[in-house]
Amino acid sequence: METISDRILMGPGPSNPYPEAVAALTRPMLGHLDPEFLDVLDVTCDRLRAVFRTENPLTVPISGTGSAGMEAAFVNVVQPGDVVVVGVNGLFGERMCDVAERCGAEVVRVDAEWGQPLDPDAVLSAHPSPKVMAVVHAETSTGVRNDVAPLGAGKGDALLLVDCVTSLGGIPVEVDGWGVDIAYAGTQKCLGVAPGLAPLTFNQRARERQIERPHSWYLDLGMIAGYASTAGARKYHHTAPVSMIFSLHSGLGALLDEGLEAVWERHSACGRRLHEGLRKLDLDLLVEEQHRLPELTTVVVPDDVDDAAVRGRLLAEYGIEIGGGVGPLAGRVWRIGCMGHTARIRNVVLLLSALAEVLGR
Repeated sequence: METISDRILMGPGPSNPYPEAVAALTRPMLGHLDPEFLDVLDVTCDRLRAVFRTENPLTVPISGTGSAGMEAAFVNVVQPGDVVVVGVNGLFGERMCDVAERCGAEVVRVDAEWGQPLDPDAVLSAHPSPKVMAVVHAETSTGVRNDVAPLGAGKGDALLLVDCVTSLGGIPVEVDGWGVDIAYAGTQKCLGVAPGLAPLTFNQRARERQIERPHSWYLDLGMIAGYASTAGARKYHHTAPVSMIFSLHSGLGALLDEGLEAVWERHSACGRRLHEGLRKLDLDLLVEEQHRLPELTTVVVPDDVDDAAVRGRLLAEYGIEIGGGVGPLAGRVWRIGCMGHTARIRNVVLLLSALAEVLGR
């Protein structure tokens, strides 16, 4: 008999986690200052550096989901009156604007149509001297990949802040190579771990511009760094989510054992197979191929098809969860995730067969 645990999560939210990450959640509890736990935390931070492709000492898992990473990134460098340029071509660019405005920033928006990529030149020329330029690398609401490297090359004195929630562990992310100063992600997508942590990395340029006393105590990196640092005595900040750190440690271990490039290729192969299969079903894809994500695909809902009914049947009859559109794309697209441990050809084949059956194609 099917149970909820049998479901295949192929929506834009959590993916099915790596078995190693699930098993780690059952590990016996340790105190958050126990030396054995701190050793696991240190290795976890090292593994995050490997996945972010960075040498940044301040690379830590923030206690909270991806949006906590977003807020931590902004509140530690943005003060009232600072100019922040934000590229907006989806829901999470919009959220960046909201968070920056709550920090008191003067937000300069650079908009592109949902489903279209940002123009890097437009972002770079939006203001002569912003403190921060912020973009979403992989826009979860649309399935668009925005180019980051040109922004790092042309950022000048600005800090480049990048949302990697849906890209880290699924497609190439090169924090140091692209000149990214601040980046954050979430555990629940391509990293193949349950929701609950937000990997975050700050380089030296960003640390030199950190606010000494940000308005958020909980997300104050000046204090968090004292707890996560291996240099000298640890300074207690908050009770770390021990079991989630264990899970992230194991999930990252599984990813790195497979090899980061091999993981990228697995996601790419699944994306290609999915896109080919959807076209054979005469379904249109929202995003042009050169900016389309392999790990999150937006499919245009045909005019004669009931969006919610199709998603409901996939879940009820096949145990497959896909997502609907949000914002201006609500009711217009399906968002199909193929991320982390879920990114397997067998899952793609099952989805395409189930979708063909439901659509009668």
